[in-house]
Amino acid sequence: MYQFHKTVATFECSVVTKKFDLVGHSVTTNFPDGFPEAAIQVQTELENRKDEIKHVKDKEILISPHMCNEIFATYFACLEVKKMEDVPKGMIGFTLPVTRYAKISCSNQTIGEGYTKLVAWMNEKGYTEKRFYYSCPIEIYHNIESGSEEVVELLIPIEY
Repeated sequence: MYQFHKTVATFECSVVTKKFDLVGHSVTTNFPDGFPEAAIQVQTELENRKDEIKHVKDKEILISPHMCNEIFATYFACLEVKKMEDVPKGMIGFTLPVTRYAKISCSNQTIGEGYTKLVAWMNEKGYTEKRFYYSCPIEIYHNIESGSEEVVELLIPIEY
C-alpha cells in the first residue's frame, strides 16, 4: 500500500503588513553556489548565541531577511525583539519598517516550491515586488530546534 508523505506545508497565500525589530548575525557569499551552506552556518551561529539576546519575543522563531542578486547574497539569522537594547558584540540590530508582504506558508523541505508558488500567486493577483527600498524578502522558521519538517513562512515585500 502506498503511503502519502504528509507535509506541514499548506501553500496558503495572503498579504500581511508587519514591522520587524531584529537582532542576529549575517553572512555574505556567492549566489547561488554558497547556499544552503552559508544559511545553515549563520543559523547555527545564532542558535549557539541566542541566549545573549535580550527582550526576545520567541526564541523558537528564526527570522531570516536576505538581499540577493545573481552574483552574491547577504543572509541574516535573527530573533525578533520587543525592544532594541544591548545588541551583543559581533551581532547586528536593525528595524525593518512597516511593510506590506505577500506571504506563503510552506516547510523547511519545500522552500523552493514555496517561492515558485508565491511568485505565481503574486503575478496572478497583480502584485509587484518592492526591491531593496527599506525592504527585503524574509524567511520565518518555526520550531527551529526540532530538526524535523517544520513550518516556514516566506515573505516578499510588495508595492502598495
